[in-house]
Amino acid sequence: MTDVGAAVLSARGVCRSFREGATTLQVLTGVDLVVARGERLAIIGASGSGKTTLLQILGGLDQPNAGVIEVGGRDIHALSERERSALRNRTIGFVYQFHHLLPEFSALENVAMPLLVRRERTGTALARARDLLARVGLAERLNHRPHQLSGGERQRTAVARALVTSPALVLADEPTGNLDGGNAEQLFALMLELNREFSTSLVVVTHDGRLAARMDRVLELSGGGLRPLTKL
Repeated sequence: MTDVGAAVLSARGVCRSFREGATTLQVLTGVDLVVARGERLAIIGASGSGKTTLLQILGGLDQPNAGVIEVGGRDIHALSERERSALRNRTIGFVYQFHHLLPEFSALENVAMPLLVRRERTGTALARARDLLARVGLAERLNHRPHQLSGGERQRTAVARALVTSPALVLADEPTGNLDGGNAEQLFALMLELNREFSTSLVVVTHDGRLAARMDRVLELSGGGLRPLTKL
């Protein structure tokens, strides 16, 4: 499951620190990680342990102080900002605790946006977005704006947006953290179903041990590094 040759994501020696006045706070102190194609991986850890920081670095949204992150065999932090943005658009989908949908656009337009950004034909982008929204149970909500959708519907729209480019990897930061138990369970089940259907690798940061236990692997971020967990 972790053969580097089949890896979608490979991270080696990732370090990240932050300055707080005269103090340097070491958050990541040498993280190593390999994610295979189609693998489902959960990362857990205490609040403030650096889980979100790690996810942002893995997705090319933040720079490490040291280390190498390869996505699809390319060192994402050795690329220009333009090249990195293009790689993210084609290879990585993001799902956050808060949906980050654009309020002035409909659900359909929000989901189509990553394809429109890379200049896909409008008709093609909208057709792909329509298909995915139907797949997540929102065929009747295409033209609703985010404020007209429930919390669960907004998160399902965000999942559809993350998958619209057929990415090799989806990074999800507490995707169910803003939902009640029933909606959280439904959303997580949907993400796992879509992971199987599209063979998209899934890396999820979560505080919910019940959800983490349903993944292929669970890693704990503690003391700046990752360690495998066999029991939750």
